[in-house]
Amino acid sequence: MKTLYLGPEYDLSHIEGETVHSMHVAKLLEQRKVVAIFQGRSEAGPRALGNRSILYDPRDPNGKDRINKIKRREAFRPFAATVKLSHTHEWFDMKGLKESPHMMYAVNALEHTWDKIPAVLHVDKTCRIQTLSLDQNPHYYRLIDSFCQMTEIPLLFNTSFNMAGDPLVETPEDAIKCFEETDIDALWFPEISILRAKSTL
Repeated sequence: MKTLYLGPEYDLSHIEGETVHSMHVAKLLEQRKVVAIFQGRSEAGPRALGNRSILYDPRDPNGKDRINKIKRREAFRPFAATVKLSHTHEWFDMKGLKESPHMMYAVNALEHTWDKIPAVLHVDKTCRIQTLSLDQNPHYYRLIDSFCQMTEIPLLFNTSFNMAGDPLVETPEDAIKCFEETDIDALWFPEISILRAKSTL
């Protein structure tokens, strides 16, 4: 499959913060902290696919309201999920689809999952999903895998890294500015294993 990420590359050598790896970030998510991720080239197309994303715990029944408030969006707006490709059919009725790497399809969540991932389900129990394999986005995949090891949930709540009415963040400076001006709890740069966090963490 061709790459999903077609934006320019950026120098991250000047970024300062705490040195952490995916298990630490997964623990923040397990504790229901809001984590933004910035890495590599920006996504091509209309969806955030793990390079410019805001991530959260899909188990939180109040998750939609919390993230919509942070993003300053209307309360009715739903969210999406990124799920490990190997677990997709255990959680969703794919209706013949093998994968959904571009997050272009809404599929039915299987009934046994409804109370486990309320933050990413629409009112009709569908979910717009991005399926992900290790080769497509290694850092993002390892984060989801670490979260799954902690929670037995093989997916993360995923929304675009921007505020209502603004474009997706593009540069590291865009990402830091958005992080500092909002209630996002932490900003992770996985390529350099750097985490910037609010002092309250």
